[in-house]
Amino acid sequence: MNSQDYNNNFHKWEVPSIDNLFASDPKLKQFEMDIRKRYAIYEKNKMAIEQSEGFDRFTQGFKEFGVFVTPEGGVMCKEWIPNARAVYLSGDFNNWEKWSYECKDHGKWEMYIRPHSDGPCPIRHLSKLKLFIETHDHQRLERISPWAKYVTRQGNGNDFQWLFWNPPKNQMCMSQSRRPLKPLGLKIYEAHIGVSSNRCEIASYRQFTSNVLPRIKDLGYNCVLLMAIKEHPFYPSLGYQVSNFFAASSRFGTPEDLKELVNVAHGMGITVIMDVVHHQASSNVNDGLNMFDGTRGCYFKDDESGYRNSDGSRIFDLTKWEVLRFLLSNLRYYMDEFNMDGFRFNGIHTMLYHDQGRDRWHSNDYRQYFGMQMNLESMAYLALANDLLHSRYPNVITIAEDHSNMPGMSRPVREGGIGFDYTISTSIPQKWMQLLNQERDEDWSMEFIFNAMTQRRAGEKVLALNEGHDQSLIGNCTIITKLMGEEICRNMSDMIPMTSRVDRGISLHKVFRLMTHSLIGDGYLNFMGNEFGHPDFLELPSPSNNDSYHYARRRFELCDDEQLRFKYLKRFDQALNRAEEKYGWLSSPPAFVSRKHEQDKVFVYERGDLLFLFNFHPTRSYPDYKVGVDKAGTYKIILDTDEKYFGGHGRNQSSVEFHTRQGMFDGRRNSLLVYVPSRSALVLSSRTYHNVPLHQQIDGGFSTDRTTYTPHAAIYC
Repeated sequence: MNSQDYNNNFHKWEVPSIDNLFASDPKLKQFEMDIRKRYAIYEKNKMAIEQSEGFDRFTQGFKEFGVFVTPEGGVMCKEWIPNARAVYLSGDFNNWEKWSYECKDHGKWEMYIRPHSDGPCPIRHLSKLKLFIETHDHQRLERISPWAKYVTRQGNGNDFQWLFWNPPKNQMCMSQSRRPLKPLGLKIYEAHIGVSSNRCEIASYRQFTSNVLPRIKDLGYNCVLLMAIKEHPFYPSLGYQVSNFFAASSRFGTPEDLKELVNVAHGMGITVIMDVVHHQASSNVNDGLNMFDGTRGCYFKDDESGYRNSDGSRIFDLTKWEVLRFLLSNLRYYMDEFNMDGFRFNGIHTMLYHDQGRDRWHSNDYRQYFGMQMNLESMAYLALANDLLHSRYPNVITIAEDHSNMPGMSRPVREGGIGFDYTISTSIPQKWMQLLNQERDEDWSMEFIFNAMTQRRAGEKVLALNEGHDQSLIGNCTIITKLMGEEICRNMSDMIPMTSRVDRGISLHKVFRLMTHSLIGDGYLNFMGNEFGHPDFLELPSPSNNDSYHYARRRFELCDDEQLRFKYLKRFDQALNRAEEKYGWLSSPPAFVSRKHEQDKVFVYERGDLLFLFNFHPTRSYPDYKVGVDKAGTYKIILDTDEKYFGGHGRNQSSVEFHTRQGMFDGRRNSLLVYVPSRSALVLSSRTYHNVPLHQQIDGGFSTDRTTYTPHAAIYC
C-alpha cells in the first residue's frame, strides 16, 4: 500500500483513541497528519487481508507454504516464485529426479505427493531436499524453500542443506507446560545459546536447559531472551543476518531440543522470548532469500534501497502481499510451534526512516522523527505485527530495540502508536560510560545522572539496562572492565587484600545496577555473565581470530568459586532481583526524586513504598543524614550494597530502625536520619517483615530440581 495515496485524505482515517496519545505526550499533536497517515496504511493493509483471505489464515502461511505433511499422510509443496517458468522438487525421496510443480495464480507453484499405499509419508524424516527453478530469463537455480523448517551445514562450509523435518513421535517434545502469565516486573536475562558454556565450544539447547535455566531461576530473573535462534550462516553476526527464517539454528541442536528448552523454562515459571530480525536478511544466495527467483526483488526492494548500507544485507519490501504473509507468519510460527512468549524486534530504527536510521539517537526535537523521512510502510508493518500478536496471544511480550527512541513506539496501535509493550532504553549504558570516562568520581554531577536515567517518552514503558550484549562485544567495554582494568584478572582472589581499585569497582558495579534497576524502568535487562562482572569480552570465532572459541563462552565457574570476589556481585544480583519480586518497584509508577545534592553527591528517591539512598561520594560518609520521605513510619534496611556478604565494608547494621519525623523536607511530608556510607546505596522499607539478615534471604533460597522451584521460607523476609 503506497503512502502517497493518503497525503490529502488523512483526516478521513479515524484513529480510535488518538486523543489518548496526545494526552500522554502533547508534543505529538503537531504531527497528527503523519500519525494518521501511518495508521491509515496499517488499517488498509489489515482490511485488505481480512477481506481477501482472513487475518487468521493469512498469518499462518507455514501451514500452506513450503513442504509439509498433510493430515492424510501426503506431502503438500507450495512456493511463491514470481519469476519462475518451471519449478521442481528433488531429493533423496525420489533419487534426485525433478518432480514438477504446477503454476497457480500470482506466481504461486504447487505440487501434491500422495502417501504410500502402506501408509508411511512419501518423504522420510531428514531426507535431503532442494528446489530447482527455471526462470523467465533462462537461469537455472538451486534453492532452499523460504519455509524450510530445518537446515544444517554441509561439512565444514558455511552453506546450508535443507532436510525434511518430520520426526517420529518418540523423538518429539510431546509435553508442554502452560505459558506463565506476563510478569508484572519484567526481569530479563539476555542469553546466547552458543556461548552459554564455559568450554571452548558451541553449546547446545540441551546444555542450556540443564545448566543455565536453573542458574537464571536462582538469580531471580523471570524471563529469558534468546538471541540468534533463527538460522544464520555467519556465526559472529549474533543472528542478525538470517538466511532461513523458519529454521531454528541447527548449530545448537534440533527443533525438538528448543521446544524442550521452552517447556522446561515454563515449568520453572520463566517466560521465553526471542530475537526477531525483520529489518534485514542475509545476502546469501544459495541458502537464503537473496535472488531467490533470480531477481534482486522477490522478497526485497529491487533498487539500491533494498540493501543495508553497512553490510549489504537485504531489506524486505513491505509493500508486497507475500512478504507480509511471510513475516507475519514467521511470528506466529514461533508462537504456535515453539510456544514462545514474545519477541524483541532488533534494530528497528533501521526500518523507521528512509536513511536506515543513520546517526539517529534520542532527541526532544520531534521534527527528526516525522515528515518525509518516515518509512510509513515499515511503521505500518510493525503496527500490524503488534496487532496480530496482542490480539491472539493476550500475554505476549513485544519489545522494540530502537536507538532513535521514536515517540509512540510503546503506545497502543488504536491510539496511533506502534504497539510495543516496551522500548529498550539504549542510552543508559552510554551515559554510565560517559561518566566514568570524562569525570573524576568526586566531580560527578547528580543532575547529569538524573537526566541520563530519567530520559524516557511520556506514557511509554521502558526496559532499563546497565549493559547488554553490545557492551560485552570485543571493541566495546563493560562497566566492570572499565572500573577494574587488568586487576579484574589479577586481584579478584578473596585470599589476598582487596586493592582500592577492586574495592571501587565492586562498589560502583552494585550501585549502578541498583539505580538502573529501580529508578525509572518498567523492566530490567542483563546480558548473561555481566551480573557477576564477567572479566572477558565476547568474541565469536571467525577468520579474524583464527576461528578461536576462547572468548566465545561465559565463565560461570568464576562466580561459583567461593575463593573469588565475583561471588559478591552474583549475590547482590540475586538479592536485587528478589527484593524487586517482593516489593514490586518495576510495576510501580516512576520514582519521585527528592534530592540530588551536588556537593554531598547524594541522590534520593522513593518508588513503590521504598526509599532509595545513593551516596556517590568516593570518601565522605554521612552520619545522621537527613532525607525526606512521604510515608510516615519505622523504616529498616532491606538492601545494602555495603553489606559484607556483597563484598562491602558492613558499615550499617540491618537491624537498625529509622523513625520518621513529621515536617516538610525536600518536598516530602516527613524525614528521617540515616547513616549513609561513602560510595554505597541503601534501600529502606516501612513494611512489616521478618527479622532475617539479607544474606540468609538469598543464600540457598531455591531448590535445584530441574523443573520444580519451591521458594524456601527464608527467601522472602
